Amino acid sequence: MKVAVVGGGWSGLASAVALTRAGHDVTLHEMAARLGGRARRVDSDGLTLDNGQHILIGAYTSTLALMRSVGVDVTQVLQRSPLQLTDAQGHGLRLPAGAPMPAFLRGVLAHRGWSWTERLSLLAAASRWAVQGFECDEALSVAALTRRLPARLRDELIDPLCVAALNTPAAQASARVFLRVLKDALFSGPGSADLLLPSRHLDDLLPGPAQAWLEQHGTRLRLGCRTMQLRPEGSRWMLDDEPFDGVVLATTALEAARLVEPVAPAWAAQARALRYEPIVTVYLRGEPAALPFPMLALRSDDAAPAQFVFDHGSLRGEPGLLAFVISGAAPWLERGNGAILEAVQAQAASQLPLGKLQPCRVLTEKRATFACIPGLRRPVSKIAPGLFAAGDYIAGPYPATLEGAVRSGLEAAAAIG
Repeated sequence: MKVAVVGGGWSGLASAVALTRAGHDVTLHEMAARLGGRARRVDSDGLTLDNGQHILIGAYTSTLALMRSVGVDVTQVLQRSPLQLTDAQGHGLRLPAGAPMPAFLRGVLAHRGWSWTERLSLLAAASRWAVQGFECDEALSVAALTRRLPARLRDELIDPLCVAALNTPAAQASARVFLRVLKDALFSGPGSADLLLPSRHLDDLLPGPAQAWLEQHGTRLRLGCRTMQLRPEGSRWMLDDEPFDGVVLATTALEAARLVEPVAPAWAAQARALRYEPIVTVYLRGEPAALPFPMLALRSDDAAPAQFVFDHGSLRGEPGLLAFVISGAAPWLERGNGAILEAVQAQAASQLPLGKLQPCRVLTEKRATFACIPGLRRPVSKIAPGLFAAGDYIAGPYPATLEGAVRSGLEAAAAIG
């Protein structure tokens, strides 16, 4: 079949690789000059940065398999370690290696910053969730799900874990999706909760190798090319003036809605109705000094915006470069970049064992992820016969993650045939 994939982010790359491997005649359209979507390298004023600090975990089985399939040695581009959510002083949750249930039990019991009452309360809650199959009422928020846990546990573990995984504050976040993330990350098998921190730029994880693989296997790549119109013609689909037997729209929800409005107005309306949460990444630079661990948790509040900091010196050999991540950043965007920089610098000075850090760059993804709220109805993949959508916003069990994007791309490719 002659198939078009519109969009060269991680979902589009997953579709294009799968369709090419299945023997189809594939053309990949991407309106940007570089593949990767919201998880790519950006060059700005002589600096090479990533447009956000993405991480993977061991449970991202589809993403890791896709990377390997295009020739990526994941051991060379990802730094793997057991889950660790600790601050600069080493306080926090640290899971040992091994089977997930015993590791979680040992990690919680070893947490000296929590009282025995707090530790046992968390274990009891996790046991209840497990007995219930990690299912709950779809109308429940994470805050409501965890309201009986001690305040310290909610402040130090649940809230930062929720905003990191769902990019939605606990008071507004879907408890059902949160529980699914916990189930797959913490309890799906050995190593599922491991942190996989990129030790290369994002382009080296998938976009670059996938582009090379696609070119080697005859896929046509049309970069810097925006698709203006989609219309049916008999049993085929016309992208602008070119006919295709099948189409995968791996664009943003808004771009997909624009294209399908004439043929599927109800689908387009549902895609347009999604709300979004921003993520801000603040890059600061200082004298080379490694942090105790490449990823540290930070105490965040109304005056301290970042939840995590990443040390690119120990990750990628760029001494002195730190990336501070602000998830659920809408309130801070209203204050402006100047206020964000000042607050992050003050937060770094008070919480990290480093000297003065200088501003390097503030990168903002205003529509980083959809707002993962309770009861959300997300668009389905199938729009019409031979026409499918792929992306991290498509209906499924996961929040907006790289794994969700890749899985939706693979599913759309399988549905094409």
